[in-house]
Amino acid sequence: MFATLLAAVFISLWSTGFVVARAIKPYADPNLFLLMRFGGTALMFALAAWAARAAWPRGRELGKHLCAGALLQGIYLGGGYWAVAQGLSAGAMALLGALQPLLTAALAAPLFDERVSPRGWSGMALGLAGVALVLAPKLATAAPVQPGHAPSWLVAAVAVLAVVAFTAGTLFQKTSLAKADIRSASAVQNLGAAAVAAALVGILHEKYCIPSTTLWISLAWGIVMLSGVSMTLLTRMVRRGSASRATALLFLAPPLAALQGYAGFGEALSAAQIAGFAVALAGVLLARS
Repeated sequence: MFATLLAAVFISLWSTGFVVARAIKPYADPNLFLLMRFGGTALMFALAAWAARAAWPRGRELGKHLCAGALLQGIYLGGGYWAVAQGLSAGAMALLGALQPLLTAALAAPLFDERVSPRGWSGMALGLAGVALVLAPKLATAAPVQPGHAPSWLVAAVAVLAVVAFTAGTLFQKTSLAKADIRSASAVQNLGAAAVAAALVGILHEKYCIPSTTLWISLAWGIVMLSGVSMTLLTRMVRRGSASRATALLFLAPPLAALQGYAGFGEALSAAQIAGFAVALAGVLLARS
């Protein structure tokens, strides 16, 4: 029961990332926002680790944690945001992200001897079908890549790289990194993500930032709830259980984001999308059974 509660809290918080990305669009460049978010989360966990006198990663382990954070959050979110800014539809990016549980399951089997049952694979296929139903309207109305943007093949490659990076960062949590205190580990990993965001800010010359109540609320939510609580829950679930079962929850992120868009921004929500949510939920329950 407790594990189910943690899973529900994780996906409920994680799915709000789509809402935050939309909310801050008029106020800040994406990677500049991510830099502030990751830096704030790193500071928050560093203070928690200092107060608890937790041990800190050292030597090679320090480098591994920095790399894991760069992959799990820095490259995934930075690359995904860039691809969308270059003309890739948010729906297409979300659909690519929904492939992450399948890729995780495929790699976890040979790397960590995690076996996915036929029922588990069926659940993942059902979850992906549900996501496709939810995102179908957005994919159908996606705007073409605008002139002056990066070539479409490069945009697609970066989007795929972002999903692969997220998968690698997730699986990284099941290595020797799992032995580290989660507070100090999270501080270091968010520092690694912040380094990637800082590099992208410099490369893309991002500087647009308009202070506003919406921006500060979104930043606080991103620091505490997204990079703080939700990432900690994901790390905990991957460390203590099956990576494929934990990431199967991500099939519910796009459907929940669609519901949040309907409630918060008045976005259309069709009967097919509602059916897609039900299909995705059934798939997740089947994959985790």
